[in-house]
Amino acid sequence: MTCCPTRSDHPEATLAVSHADPYEAAEPGNDAIVLRGGKFTIGTSDTILPDDGEKPTRSVRMKPFAIDPVAITNCRFAMFVESTGYVTDAERFGWSYVFQAMVNDPGQYDRLPGADWWCAVPEARWDQPEGASSGIAERGEHPVVHISRNDALAFAGWAGGRLPSEAEWEFAARGGLDQQRYPWGNREPDDVAFQPCNIWQGEFPFMNTIADGYLSTAPAQSFEPNGFGLFNMVGNVWEWTNDVFRVRSLRRSTKRQPKKQNEEQIYVLKGGSYLCHKSYCYRYRVAARSSNTANSSTGHTGFRLAYNISR
Repeated sequence: MTCCPTRSDHPEATLAVSHADPYEAAEPGNDAIVLRGGKFTIGTSDTILPDDGEKPTRSVRMKPFAIDPVAITNCRFAMFVESTGYVTDAERFGWSYVFQAMVNDPGQYDRLPGADWWCAVPEARWDQPEGASSGIAERGEHPVVHISRNDALAFAGWAGGRLPSEAEWEFAARGGLDQQRYPWGNREPDDVAFQPCNIWQGEFPFMNTIADGYLSTAPAQSFEPNGFGLFNMVGNVWEWTNDVFRVRSLRRSTKRQPKKQNEEQIYVLKGGSYLCHKSYCYRYRVAARSSNTANSSTGHTGFRLAYNISR
């Protein structure tokens, strides 16, 4: 299941990208939420996507840290670009992956084999999410997308933060609930009456009823926050973490890692996105995970920052 298509899956993805520019750190946002840490259980004992490495559960002691209540927005990323002149990976490559429903005439674009709802759209980037004819004038408070891990790290260096570890992200997403499937508990979202987050409703990838009100991204501060006051920890956009993707499993099928994992370093993404649905990509659960290469970008991938704090 291709939740997060990799840039190297595209036959013309050969551009070498350099990110050597240092940036003077800005002041970190003062709305970050301080979490005291403590002992908690990461992962799940449920067998849902066994090849993803969600199992087994393990006990982790978390040091105190702070984390943004929302994903980085278009407005905040625009401040970074204006201040530094930064050029994202999507801009350097000249294209990024966009979901078919977001573009006119999807057939005009190169499609991802095996997941042809992904279109390689020229000039799709953070400020043109669907290509050259699109913009973000009405989406300033939406999470920024088409962000590679390289881009997220560059922003973090400027903003005085860092990407959270997978354990920190999961600790934060649980909102104080122990081993619950979602930030709000165990109740399952459905296609009709209960939409606590921005995911797909209907038949993926052909029909979205938009019962939650959003075909694409929702504003970063949408829906009810979790017990820690954090918004959209599942659904809306995938979020980069600092961790390399590894699978703790003895399953024979899991040991046969995809080719991209053998050739390129891949990193953990958490939270799922507006394209997740239980029938296809059941990864909007707290314990769920995906992965991608550091230079890959899509129309459903963003990030939020964590911060070190003094005890």
